[in-house]
Amino acid sequence: MTTTTTSNGPLESLSQWEDNLSERYQQGKEKEKFRQYDDKTPPVVREFYRLNHKHQTRDFALAKRREWGGLNKTQMGIWEAMDFLNTLVDDSDPDTDLSQIEHNLQTAEAIRRDGHPRWMQLTGLIHDLGKVLCLWGEPQWAVVGDTFPTGCAWSDKIVYPEFFADNPDSQIAVYQTENGIYEPNCGLSNVDLSWGHDEYMYMVTRDYLPEPAQYIIRYHSCYPIHREGAYGHLMTAQDHELFEAVKTFNPYDLYSKGHDRVNVAAVRPYYEELIAEFFPAKLRW
Repeated sequence: MTTTTTSNGPLESLSQWEDNLSERYQQGKEKEKFRQYDDKTPPVVREFYRLNHKHQTRDFALAKRREWGGLNKTQMGIWEAMDFLNTLVDDSDPDTDLSQIEHNLQTAEAIRRDGHPRWMQLTGLIHDLGKVLCLWGEPQWAVVGDTFPTGCAWSDKIVYPEFFADNPDSQIAVYQTENGIYEPNCGLSNVDLSWGHDEYMYMVTRDYLPEPAQYIIRYHSCYPIHREGAYGHLMTAQDHELFEAVKTFNPYDLYSKGHDRVNVAAVRPYYEELIAEFFPAKLRW
């Protein structure tokens, strides 16, 4: 989890989206309250999703993949990227005074305490580093938010589905069919998801991590699939199998915020060694 600020969007900090995300899925534990949105939902969160759903077209997602997929912005190491993301700390956030690094370490340490493998600990540490896109001028709605398939009908299990009425893809007939431009069970690797920090970080790290870690990074914000069971008709048996790792990871992502503060200096050597086990000194971003 992160606590970030950017003027390029309605949220006062990116943590407003994350806090709302955590709250709505805690409510989801009670079936009758599942996915209820009412007057308690902050207006800035609704406005964020209005912008997200209006602008996240298939053409936009494809264009962003082309723009960022060359990984020619810069070169930096993983811990260097964590330090860079740390510059987005929002001093006005009343809920936490933790740094970006502390939030990332909270997730990783919770996974480590529960005895999960080293690759999953590392995934907890790095999964949100794609949010550096905010520092490079991308608007909030193109960095965070629940992700979803484009090029086919939007599931009514996506948060605020009514906001898709203003999306230009709503006027493309084939995009409004169940399978859209895809073949049934074509596999998620062949499906164009909305753009965000998940897909970007997947592109940065995919050559270095085992496949379950790649799935966690790439799909951890795709709540319509891994929390609500939508779009199963586009998935393969392998997708379903690997999504078990995403489901295992999800509670650490949602609920580690607020745990005891991590002594960064004490655990840093462990994580620097872990980073070096999987990654080169510098990665292309």
